[in-house]
Amino acid sequence: MPETTDRGARRLAFGGDYNPEQWPQSVWEEDVRLMREAGVTMVSLGIFSWALLEPEPGVHDFGWLDRILDLLHENGVRADLGTPTVSPPAWFYRAHPDALPVTREGVRFAFGSRAAICHSNPAYREAAARITTALARRYAGHPALAMWHVHNEYGVPVSACWCDTCAAHFRRWLGDRYGTVEAVNDAWGTAFWGLAYRSLDEIDPPRLTPTAGNPAHQLDYRRFADDTLRENFRAERDILHRLAPGIPVTTNFMTALSQCDTVDYWAWGREVDLVTNDHYLITDGRRTHVNLAMAADLTRSVAGGAPWLLLEHSTSGVSWQPRNPAKSPGEMARNSLAHVARGSEGAMFFQWRQSRKGAEKFHSAMLPHAGTDSRVWREVVELGASVASLASVRGTRTVPDAAMLWDWQSWWAQTLEWRPSEDHDARERADAFYETLYDRHLTVDFAHPEADLSRYPLVVVPALYLASEETGRNLRAYAEGGGTLVVSYFSGIVDEHDAVHPGAYPGVLRDVLGLTVEEWSPLGEGETVGITGPGGASLTGDVWSEFVVPRGAETVWTYADGPAAGRPAVTRHRIGDGTAWYVSTRLDAPALDTVLGAAFEDAGIDPRGELPRDVELVRREGDGGTHLFAVNHTGHDAKVPLEAPGTELLTGERADGHLAVPAGTVRVVRLDDRGGPGSGLGA
Repeated sequence: MPETTDRGARRLAFGGDYNPEQWPQSVWEEDVRLMREAGVTMVSLGIFSWALLEPEPGVHDFGWLDRILDLLHENGVRADLGTPTVSPPAWFYRAHPDALPVTREGVRFAFGSRAAICHSNPAYREAAARITTALARRYAGHPALAMWHVHNEYGVPVSACWCDTCAAHFRRWLGDRYGTVEAVNDAWGTAFWGLAYRSLDEIDPPRLTPTAGNPAHQLDYRRFADDTLRENFRAERDILHRLAPGIPVTTNFMTALSQCDTVDYWAWGREVDLVTNDHYLITDGRRTHVNLAMAADLTRSVAGGAPWLLLEHSTSGVSWQPRNPAKSPGEMARNSLAHVARGSEGAMFFQWRQSRKGAEKFHSAMLPHAGTDSRVWREVVELGASVASLASVRGTRTVPDAAMLWDWQSWWAQTLEWRPSEDHDARERADAFYETLYDRHLTVDFAHPEADLSRYPLVVVPALYLASEETGRNLRAYAEGGGTLVVSYFSGIVDEHDAVHPGAYPGVLRDVLGLTVEEWSPLGEGETVGITGPGGASLTGDVWSEFVVPRGAETVWTYADGPAAGRPAVTRHRIGDGTAWYVSTRLDAPALDTVLGAAFEDAGIDPRGELPRDVELVRREGDGGTHLFAVNHTGHDAKVPLEAPGTELLTGERADGHLAVPAGTVRVVRLDDRGGPGSGLGA
């Protein structure tokens, strides 16, 4: 495969989606002049241009794309060149209406938006291969080409189709996965409710049923849909690798957006040459910068810890939420550089010039409707200079302090019907655990449940409902080897087919946690439980409680009231050289911080509690040196201690002893002495 450090960017990437086809050619010259002024190094191009590039079947018009690529090259701007397969032309759907996807309810979508695609459709696959081949043959040697951008945000907004073509494809997929119908019946537990099949030909997609459908059937259909998307990505990628060797191929992920949890990015991360991500702030009243940090950490983890690239975010407000506020002054730079701190090799936006027409005309852009005499434009130019000043960061790696287990397939299983409580939300628990670690100034890696965890002093496991036997062995080996493990309720319960593990809960995690759970007792709406612990300390939980039976674990906190009054609520199990904690209720933020604080002591982690809240401190290390990023999300100036002197790259000033970080700003110090992980911060 090509190297992930693409041949074309050569610098930290700064730019955005460029859609010159929306504008007369007289605007193009102005665009590239302003790109130079803003310090743009790369743009994403051609992502939605299929109808222009192939105006009728098999007839291609590349003249306009030739001109814009030449113009970009003449002005020192590289291209992330898209295959436009996310938006087939109207002529394609007129010839192949069956390529439009069908919902679970049997409704076929219409042409008129983006990504309305049945990914099993053979006509679509053939047409996508044809346009990809034509682009690769024409532009493989173009000097502006930095990398290929296949499709756009796979799984958004359509992740699956339930048509007859997909039904036939699904049967073939089941045959490849299980071999026989008997194996399918066994995996799905079809003896329940008399749902057994005599042949694979009898199996359809899990369409709308009068009550809860077979959960294993639904779970496998999610896997099938994800695999189908990935089949199409690989088909385009392999064409590009063959015809344009040496140029990386990517597609833009959306790793941490809860509305986009239909894709298993652990599997996708292995398929791309460079992991890229799109991230947009969800303005629902929560601290948006915490989700941003989480998205960046998760994307870096999908990349295996290697540098990745933020391929889209917004300069200011977006256009698709119920309410779309503008970003405050300085917030765009803060967002951008926070991504860089956590491993991104630059900051790209959607989009370069704000559209006058179409569904996203109110989505902000680098060059807004207000033009260059605007706050957004001035901040874009300033940010471009800041990104350029961070050249030494390129290729370095972010240093983590702890890990969190994350599994998209476990999420899929938890969202199916008839779970113990509709108030339990696996994503909410993941957010809560992450926010607690964030507020202790810890940088988090995410890990697949079967990954090697030995290098992390602390691993947290929020709501890992689906867990394989291998996961159980892995977590036991981690704790026995000296690690500190913290597991939340409703974890370890079922296997990959959504079948309950034999024996008492929590299934494959019984041994490492040193306990069993006789029953769950979810709480009523608005109901809380009190928990008492060491020194009479009192905590509060809600949503969930359990009847825990210690079998080697010690009770640290006890239910003071509620269904499980007098029973263990939080336990600690010494196993081998390590420790495994279990939290059997949904703790509120102060309570979760208290419990994790105790786990930090076991792990020997300095939680950096003396640092100001909402001031991030993140390290990147490598051949380019040791860089300390300080991101101040508050309205007050802050000072952070430095263990070694260095140069602040955004201002050019020397820093020694303490680093001043003005309100709402970012500072990046390249330390004079490259210490190991954990150095650079004052004690």
